[in-house]
Amino acid sequence: MSEKKKTVKEITDKAIRDGGVLAMLYFDIHAAKKEDVQNLGVGFVNHVIKTEGVVYALGEIEEPVPGGEGKNYSSSIEVKVLTRDFITLANLCLTHSPFSVEITRPDRINLQLNEAHELLGLLGATTAEYKKAILTKIAKPEEIAEMQRQLKIRAELGKKILEKKEGEKE
Repeated sequence: MSEKKKTVKEITDKAIRDGGVLAMLYFDIHAAKKEDVQNLGVGFVNHVIKTEGVVYALGEIEEPVPGGEGKNYSSSIEVKVLTRDFITLANLCLTHSPFSVEITRPDRINLQLNEAHELLGLLGATTAEYKKAILTKIAKPEEIAEMQRQLKIRAELGKKILEKKEGEKE
């Protein structure tokens, strides 16, 4: 085994012992030109590599193929990623929407209660952003006003819950 591969194995083993996750993420990508697909793919993989909580990532971009009637090109990207924790992997999935995910290591995911809370909060916040984006594009002005009123009420309730929790800690 070469020294470099041994180093990658050691890094991987340590990260997984410390709560990391090794996974394969699968994405599709489309653009008008073959070169654009390739450039987008490289840029995307570089973005994943630089994401906070990513220990390392390696991407393979399939050769782009022309789409229907030669209008667009499509390709798929496989990204092998080692994250420092499950939350980082979940965030990558929420942010980039892979069409498939395969966790290769560890065999079991254990979350501390605070990690579960963080993950659920992340899911809720992301879902709320998607709903907001969709609704603001299709809603009538009065529906948007009602949505904003409900968000204000929700924010006030959240503030009260946080204040109550702070009072319990003291």
